[in-house]
Amino acid sequence: MDIRNIAIIAHVDHGKTSLVNALLKQGGVFRENQDVQDRVMDSNALERERGITILSKNCSAFYKDTKINIVDTPGHADFGGEVERVLKMVDGVLLVVDAFEGPMPQTRFVLEKALALNLKVVIVINKIDRPDARLDVVADEVLELMLDLNATDEQLDSPIVYCSARAGVATKDYKQPGKDMAPLFETIISHIDPPNMDESLPFQMLISSTEQNDYLGKLAVGKVETGKIKLNQTVYVKNYFDESKKYSGKVVNIFNFDGLKRDNIEFGTAGDIICIAGLPDITIGDTVSETPEMEAIPFVKISEPSVEMTFMVNDSPFAGKEGKFVTSRHIKDRLYKEAVKDLSLQVSDGDTADQFKVRGRGEMHLSILIENMRRDGYEFQVSRPRVLFKTINGVRNEPIDKVVLDVPEDCVGTVMQSMGVKRGELISMNTIGSRMRLQFLVPSRGLFGYKSQLLTDTRGEGVMSSIFDSYQPYKGEIEGRNSGSLISYETGEAITYGLFNAQGRGRLLVRPGDKVYLGQVVGINPKGDDIVVNVCKKKQLTNTRSSASDEALKLTPIQTMTLEEALEFIADDELVEVTPQSIRIRKSILDHQLRAKARKPIVE
Repeated sequence: MDIRNIAIIAHVDHGKTSLVNALLKQGGVFRENQDVQDRVMDSNALERERGITILSKNCSAFYKDTKINIVDTPGHADFGGEVERVLKMVDGVLLVVDAFEGPMPQTRFVLEKALALNLKVVIVINKIDRPDARLDVVADEVLELMLDLNATDEQLDSPIVYCSARAGVATKDYKQPGKDMAPLFETIISHIDPPNMDESLPFQMLISSTEQNDYLGKLAVGKVETGKIKLNQTVYVKNYFDESKKYSGKVVNIFNFDGLKRDNIEFGTAGDIICIAGLPDITIGDTVSETPEMEAIPFVKISEPSVEMTFMVNDSPFAGKEGKFVTSRHIKDRLYKEAVKDLSLQVSDGDTADQFKVRGRGEMHLSILIENMRRDGYEFQVSRPRVLFKTINGVRNEPIDKVVLDVPEDCVGTVMQSMGVKRGELISMNTIGSRMRLQFLVPSRGLFGYKSQLLTDTRGEGVMSSIFDSYQPYKGEIEGRNSGSLISYETGEAITYGLFNAQGRGRLLVRPGDKVYLGQVVGINPKGDDIVVNVCKKKQLTNTRSSASDEALKLTPIQTMTLEEALEFIADDELVEVTPQSIRIRKSILDHQLRAKARKPIVE
């Protein structure tokens, strides 16, 4: 069968998963009368809730006599490691760009990786039905980006297809409206080369992703580079980076991707993207070969993480009441398993037996891991995210992010002032429609918690996206949060009377009836100091009635913090307690007197 292997890459929210939906609908995967949900590839519950792709996924569509294997990739910068590793599995990419926003930071990142691997590129300008679409301008911006990334003459001649993934139409000339996705299918088949299908050479395959199956064990997905693999065949595993890793095993199952399904097959041939089972110790980057003499295939070096958090066993007064997996052994096993699946995650033992240091690509990368663990029944605590510094030529360097902000024109002054406080450096400023697009280079640590401040500065209209840029010399101190915490005086149940008296000090985070403990953060003090409040205080009852004694006490509306908001808010001396049912903020030292002693400077 004629085969094409492609990945769909783009910045977040530019319509990759919607485009896959349209290709599957018109690629013979669904019946004509079948009801298909939006973003069918976002199968993970967390992906559907947040509207983002977190894990890359495989499927296939058919056009005439050609099978098109498609890999849908994440668009958020924190999951760039997923994109880097799957690009070794394909022969070409569809670069999806929003018809209004144009190339964004992640567009540059993924296109640079694709060009470095010499992959063929089809440029897809999506959302052409937007009333504010800038089709000619965006097409020029993409070509300028390719020039900037030193694309070859052949890569600069990449075809451009104009699409509306939601409407399921594509056209090569946007002045002529499209009827279906046929122009895009034909461009893929004509421009992207078929894979090398030499079956005469010995079998060899590079593993690009793995997953765990309850019945079959470890499943490994990759493209067959050469030769042919048969069921129950003995194969040999090597790793390009680890020469000591050598072992053999038997392939007990082979699957190929047919639409959204996996079908059992007897053999896989060169050019196929297949999934194999039977090798329990296989990991991403391993090479599976027919003979032990064959060399391992080089694998991409995944970009290093830039943010670190400490995961630790929950030791609060409410520990063990809500979680199923609470011990250090449970937490350690889960974190190390996650690091095998996600190459951009690094896990190491902490300073004590019940602490673990976890490094990732950004706040969202780590918060998704935390959210998945709590949904699986884990209970633990995490510290504030901190950036990873490097010493280069004797100079302390820190990670710098490139930040793109789309803001209303009348908010530019406020945003520039906030960025100045964060040690941001303005690179460019452009007018796009009625809005301004600002690009800054900002220390990564300055962006912790900035998203909520941006919404305040722009009255909820600001849009921010960022991606790691480089390591640069330390930029100096950055002012931390300017609010303090309201801390619970004792352990007990929050009472309306106590909350009513405490709300004059700041915004509350707990409701009447909530269980609280000594040292838990129950509110935010806008004045900047930490204040101990007694939210468990009851009204003293007397036998004398007064005219105001029975008046109803009114509490201001209480907004519960999400996991991301809690991670952005906490100070260095605070932790986030995560359980399947609750997210609480607490002080590292719960006892008020011990906390005060720890804060006092030691006089020698």
